[in-house]
Amino acid sequence: MNSSGMKRTDSISGIPMKILVIHGPNLNLLGSREPSIYGRTTIGDIDERICALCAELGMECETFQSNSEGGIVDALQQKSYDLLIINPAAYTHTSVAIRDAISAVGKPAIEVHISNIHKREDFRKHSYISGVSVGQICGLGAEGYLLAVRAAKKLLSE
Repeated sequence: MNSSGMKRTDSISGIPMKILVIHGPNLNLLGSREPSIYGRTTIGDIDERICALCAELGMECETFQSNSEGGIVDALQQKSYDLLIINPAAYTHTSVAIRDAISAVGKPAIEVHISNIHKREDFRKHSYISGVSVGQICGLGAEGYLLAVRAAKKLLSE
């Protein structure tokens, strides 16, 4: 909401700002997969919290999860959104295709990781996605997604 109590919209179209949240491979298993690393929060819990915060901030959101690199690339190219929040999971370290799709659509992206990828195995320390993202949030658990939503609001409001 802005100071007049109106929902913040794109000044040209009048349409509310929209965030697309993409969860990569194996994130559908959150809550049961390696809880010592990823916690017990499920993807459904995370999505509910993201969408509630987006609504509170006057934005729309859509969430999407895929275990397939091609499914993620298709979503990046075909869905309508103003800013991307992406946890590419294992594709962080391997996918030039996802990196190129983010770059090609030309919309701002925020990279999120539940664990701190820089404190894990060496192969997890490199991100192909960070070079095409406006920022990276990692190591703060599911709360990192909510921080990304707040950052998205600020970036889209500037």
